[in-house]
Amino acid sequence: MISIDCLSRQFPDIQAIIFDKDGTLEDSGDYLRNLAQKRARLIDAQIPGVGEPLLMAFGVNDRGLDPAGLQAVGSRYENEIAAAAYIAETGRGWSAALDIVRGAFNEVDRVMESTPNAMFPGCADAIAILAGAGLKLGIVSAATTSQVVKFANYHRLQSDFQVLLGSDLQFAKPDPRLFQFACQELGVKPAHTLMVGDSRWDMVMASQGGAAGCIGISWGRFTQPLAGADVSIENLSQLRISR
Repeated sequence: MISIDCLSRQFPDIQAIIFDKDGTLEDSGDYLRNLAQKRARLIDAQIPGVGEPLLMAFGVNDRGLDPAGLQAVGSRYENEIAAAAYIAETGRGWSAALDIVRGAFNEVDRVMESTPNAMFPGCADAIAILAGAGLKLGIVSAATTSQVVKFANYHRLQSDFQVLLGSDLQFAKPDPRLFQFACQELGVKPAHTLMVGDSRWDMVMASQGGAAGCIGISWGRFTQPLAGADVSIENLSQLRISR
């Protein structure tokens, strides 16, 4: 029987841990900010005046990328819908607005670097320790499943993670069914599974899905405890195994 000690909290009888990807394992803040800026710039070239509002909607500001913003936590589909709504407000029809957004998003995907970003310091070692202790591990992300698989392959994590899921299922964060489905695929009950993520949506998804606990991780990007988290940590070394 494995317990996870995390600062002042102990989570007993844990069999699995599910991680978010962007901002939790992958240091993707700069990439996501650049992605949002290029998307907004291309759309603004066609619909002048919507660029700045789009950046605000995506969660890009002078300080960088809001870890709770749409670009950081939303799926591609949700970002498309938000962008199309701004275009539709200018008088374009909904179908035309979606065509403009999808064309811009596809063009940005074509020109941007597709290599996964680096993991945060110490992630690989922490994952190896958790997997080596017999815990089942999974990733549930707002990125597509193919992007999650590419990330795991690039960092040679295939043997450590048994489940890799993205936003291209019939449900996405913060729908608790996504967490429950991941648990089902891992062969464990939600009540024996922890969630580790950097957004409130991760916490909502897991808590409503019956998780044993919700752990927020900041990597020093924010100082306040993450809303909805049972405990907030700065890095994965603060997850400790006890038996």
